Amino acid sequence: MKITSIRSHVLQCDMPEELGYSQQYYAKRTAHLVEVTTDEGLTGWGECFGPGNVALANKAIVERVIAPMVLGMDVLDRDVIWHKVYNLLRDHGQKGMPIQALSGVDIALWDIAGKSAGLPLHKLIGGAHRTDVAAYGYGMMLKRESVADHVARFEDEAAAIIGMGFSATKMKVGLGARDDVRLCEAVARGAGEARFMVDANHAYTTSDAFYVGRALDELGAYWFEEPVAPEDHDGYRELRAGLRTNIAGGEAEFARWGWRSILENRGLDIAQPEVCALGGITEYLRVLALCHAHFTPVVNHVWGSAVAVATNLQLLAAMPPLPGGLHPWEPMLEFDTTENRFRDELLAEPLDIQGQVARNSGRVTIPTAPGLGVTPDLAFIEMYEVR
Repeated sequence: MKITSIRSHVLQCDMPEELGYSQQYYAKRTAHLVEVTTDEGLTGWGECFGPGNVALANKAIVERVIAPMVLGMDVLDRDVIWHKVYNLLRDHGQKGMPIQALSGVDIALWDIAGKSAGLPLHKLIGGAHRTDVAAYGYGMMLKRESVADHVARFEDEAAAIIGMGFSATKMKVGLGARDDVRLCEAVARGAGEARFMVDANHAYTTSDAFYVGRALDELGAYWFEEPVAPEDHDGYRELRAGLRTNIAGGEAEFARWGWRSILENRGLDIAQPEVCALGGITEYLRVLALCHAHFTPVVNHVWGSAVAVATNLQLLAAMPPLPGGLHPWEPMLEFDTTENRFRDELLAEPLDIQGQVARNSGRVTIPTAPGLGVTPDLAFIEMYEVR
């Protein structure tokens, strides 16, 4: 079965309101889908991480750089294809956008493999360790408003997300260390007895991260995500050694070689690989094995459309428990509670994550249809595709 075409679809729309995190505000929603077709009529779908103009740049890499390398190859030779592309792109970037672009292609190849075998992706990996997974809801995004308005809104939003049935909630910070502590206190109040997590998107120096982190120790936060720049391995190790709150990160790391460095550094309590960025499913499985070899629990980073969500549900099903036992540590599905039509309206049969959470005590069922287990609506793609 040969690859006959690889197409990249960048979808974009205006959001109902501008939202922000520690690095920027944004008013448009973007998703980057990859469609791979074969000479036997099977089509696979994948997704590349990266918003806005990054998605447009990755589209060029997918269609003008990667596609010519692999057209005509056997679609089931996923590892051969992965290494061919990586080796030819190595001189031009072992991280970042070339690997994001490869990720979307690789995920689509796995989708085809599952469809060809008539099996869901988790069966191809080795089976389901769980048939459903707990979900946590994140929100509490930054806006152009006063600190006082942020504090009041964050407390209300945290309570609302837990009220939706999510098992935990995650907030953004980025107003500055002292004001961010006030935001964290508000979310702790709103979340009540439920877990809450804090995502800094690498906003802090190490000293400011310690200031916020010590407050989180007292508030009982579950994890402190990307407190410092992903390149600052020493900062991660110092924070992990000096704080009680779990240190999480890794969404901005790529491939097994980058992950080897951060895991050997022992700076993470919780690893957060992003399958749509780090090299796709083929490389994610290697990274997962590295994480477990270092006894580092994994909670996948999830951002994007319903294709990304479905991919991660399959991977969470196939993730072995760590370390095992009667009550092992279990992963969670990350879910963005802000409006996202590319997640909620993209599929012919929507996943309805929020409805499942409300009905099933905060849990989401793993799809069992072949491949990723979902089918995008081509008319919807046509409606929102950037030309």
